[in-house]
This record gives sequence, C-alpha cells and structure tokens, in this order.
Amino acid sequence: MDINIVSAMLYSMALVLVALSIAFVLLLLKIFTGKSLRTSKYPPVHGTVFGQIIYFSRLYDYQTGVARRSPTFRLLAPDQSEIYTVDTRNVEHILKTKFEEYTKGEYNIDIAKDLFGEGIFAVDGDKWRKQRKVASFEFATRVLRDFSCCVFRKNAAKLVKVVEELSAASEIFDMQDILMRCTLDSIFKVGFGVELNCLEGSSKEGRVFMKAFDEANALIYWRYVDPSWKLKRLLNIGSEARLRNNIKLINNFVDQLIRTKRNQLPAQRERNDKEDILSRFLLESEKDPENMNDKYLRDVILNFMIAGKDTSANTLSWFLYMLCKHPLVQQKIFDEIKEVIGDQVSEANADYFVEKITDLVLDRMYYLHATLTETLRLYPAVPADGRCAEADDVLPDGFHVKKGDGVYFLAYSMGRMHNIWGEDAEDFKPERWLKDGIFQNESPFKFVAFNAGPRICLGKDFAYRQMKIVSIALLRFFRFRLADETRPVTYKVMFTLHIDNGLHLHAVPRLAA
Repeated sequence: MDINIVSAMLYSMALVLVALSIAFVLLLLKIFTGKSLRTSKYPPVHGTVFGQIIYFSRLYDYQTGVARRSPTFRLLAPDQSEIYTVDTRNVEHILKTKFEEYTKGEYNIDIAKDLFGEGIFAVDGDKWRKQRKVASFEFATRVLRDFSCCVFRKNAAKLVKVVEELSAASEIFDMQDILMRCTLDSIFKVGFGVELNCLEGSSKEGRVFMKAFDEANALIYWRYVDPSWKLKRLLNIGSEARLRNNIKLINNFVDQLIRTKRNQLPAQRERNDKEDILSRFLLESEKDPENMNDKYLRDVILNFMIAGKDTSANTLSWFLYMLCKHPLVQQKIFDEIKEVIGDQVSEANADYFVEKITDLVLDRMYYLHATLTETLRLYPAVPADGRCAEADDVLPDGFHVKKGDGVYFLAYSMGRMHNIWGEDAEDFKPERWLKDGIFQNESPFKFVAFNAGPRICLGKDFAYRQMKIVSIALLRFFRFRLADETRPVTYKVMFTLHIDNGLHLHAVPRLAA
C-alpha cells in the first residue's frame, strides 16, 4: 500500500480519536458542571445516568440496592440531575401535593415521543386533560364494563383451549407469549372494536405487530442509558435503525386500523354502537379534526396498547411464576374458586364455565385479588416512573430539587423496602392484604403499581377484571409448574416488566371436582 495512503488513513483516524476525546471531555463537563456536588442540600450522587449501562440487565435490583443505602439519590445527566426515591412522602408530593409543578418533562418526552407520540402517558396539560376526559367517561360506562367482561370471558375460554392442546401433547410452552396474544386480542376488541385472533394464531399481521411493538418498547427504554442515541437516530444506525423499522411496521398496522374504523363509523352511528374506546375518540375527533387527526388517534391507540396488553399480560405471567414457586398459594386459589362458584366448578366445558364468572364472583374472590396485588407489589407492571420539576422545590425528606430535574419513584424497589412493608417485604405473602379474609387496600403512594394522584390509572378495575377472569379460568382447569426449576427467571429492562426469554411451563389438567 502506498505510504501516502497509509499516512492519510492514520491521520484521519487520529482526527477521529481527537474529536471523540474532545466530545467525551465536553460531555463530562456538561454532566458535572453546575450540579451542586459539594452541598448536602441535594440528594447524594451515585454516578451518572450513562453508568447504568453497566448494570442494565439487572437495573431494578441495582437501584434497589442503592435505595436501601440512600432512599433518595441522584444520577447526573448532561442537562439535569435525575433524582430517584423510594420515600412515600416524596411520591405523594410529586404525584398529588404539587401535581401541577411536576410534569412529564422535555427529557422524558424527547425519549418516548417516537413511539408514544402525544398519547395520554406522554403528555401534560390540556392534551392530557382532553384524553383523560374522554377515556374516563368511557371507563365509567356500564356499556364498557359489560362489553369488556364479555370479551374477557370469551378470550379466557379460548386461552383454556389453547393450553389444553399443549397440555394434552405434554408440550412445554411460553406462557408469557400466550398471555400477550390473549391480552392483545382483548385490547383490540375492547379498545378498538377489532377481532385480531392473535391467540389462535390466525393473524400473522397481529404477531408481527406485537413483536415490533415489544422490540420498540425495549429500544426506546435503551435511550435512557445510551449517550449516542440521538447521533444514531440521525445516522439511522444500530439500535435506532432497528427502532425506526419497528415503528414503521407499527404505524402501517395502526393506520390501517384507523382507516377501517373510520369506514365502519357511519354504520356504528346508525346502530348507536359505540362499545369500543376508539369509536368514542373518532366521534370526538369530528369536533376538532385539525388537532385530533390520524396521528393523534395513532398515539391514543399505542398508549392504550401498552396499558391494556403489556401490563395485564406481564402481571399474569409473574403471577403464574409465583404460583409455581408457591404451590400452596395455587391450591388456595383453586379452593376459593370452588367455594365461590360452587358446583359449577365441576363443569368441564370452558365456554360454559367462564359464563359463571360473574361480577358477584369476581367481587368475592378476595384471596385471588390479594395474590394478584401481591404480585404487583413485587413485580409492578411499570417498575419505575416519574416526573420533572417545573420549578425549584424541596421534597418532604428535605432534599432540594432544581428546575428541570427529574424525580422518579422506583415501584419495583419500593416493594422490597423493609421500612415500607416490614421485615418480610421480599417474601411473597398474599395474606398481608387480608384482614379477617377480606381484602384491604393500602395507600396508593405506598403501593404505586397503578400510579397515584390525578394520573392514577383509569383502567385499574378494568385490569383486575381481566386478570381475575383469566386466572379463574386457567386455575380451574390446570395446575401449573415450571418446565425447569433450575432456570433463573428474571426481567427484561423496558418500560413494562417483561419476563426475559419468556415463562416456560407445563400445565397439568385438573380432574373434575
């Protein structure tokens, strides 16, 4: 090779290295300058947000370890501090007491907007209030309650038949994947009025959509620890190129759904048929077509997707995992099903049996409700969430917050704090939620699985109904055990708490009672 070419290449490499070194030094200066490191007024510093990449695969357990030493602590970011807390007083402060002074913040919005746009979980102010108003009206209607329960029962029966076939063949199966497909079918029917049929495997498009959505969820979360994500997005390389491809698939699928629903709307209006949530938003969009356009509707759909699919399927997956680890709890739930439903529990036909899961039955399943809630305490569907300070403030624990700082509450860590839940905080103990056999609620600022304050989850009761109907149907017909007791089960770090690499189970049919 010509000596001049080699020299030019070495010179170019040297320039690149110098540029990267300068960029790194500037990044460090930006991270550490103006962060009040020498005063105890602010929470103690435990590194930078980019340092989390070292612990990323076990991030929530790492945060738990830090929070045990420092219940409120800081990680430094280029433009602000990110404050993390497990102090229930601080949680109530940012979610309720000073609600108007803590917003989603530009930092969080910038990271999440490519996937969630201006949906209800990613916006503040009037945009949030408008979506909240429409959604809260819909969730309050008896029509949606009855319609959703009908859908949940129908899909629970389908789920039993799918597991029945796998059990008969003595197959090991990924229960999380099956539950994801089941809840996807349910949210598409209840939320958007569409039969997706993903559970039974007839919808290839639905499976592709689900895979793209889950990957996009994880890739968006990766941005929190990746200092180069904006550059990669600009150059369309690496994780950002994969994210862009997934979002394209998602948008194409959702755009087709919106077109279909728009075409159906005139017929629905004639029949006064507005059972699903999307139809309600479509009708509202006619009042303000400029702002409530197709992009707005896409954002609404994807935000309801993560609320309706991921949270319920994740919780049911962790629930079944905990039942496999605690077979006596699994048996207690089956005993409660027999006690509450009575002779109908002996019915061997899934379609007939699920019709017996009425509102009265659901209301009396105290131990099941406690077990699902205990699952959420230890494995919250959203393991970490937070807000951004719009003004300088002082938290109830005495630490100061600067305008622009993020304040995050660590739901996963809070469930493991002895000062919140007692010395047995890390034990799976449904009985902690019962008094004389009756379920007892805790403060939403202590049990934050459904958020709290004005932004508390509208779909909380909706989620419990779905999870209880599915649980009753599955546990009536099967005992579950892990396919491999020695295989570690842990989470995948993303916005919602997925089990990494799935939940592999055996299902053993129960004999008729």
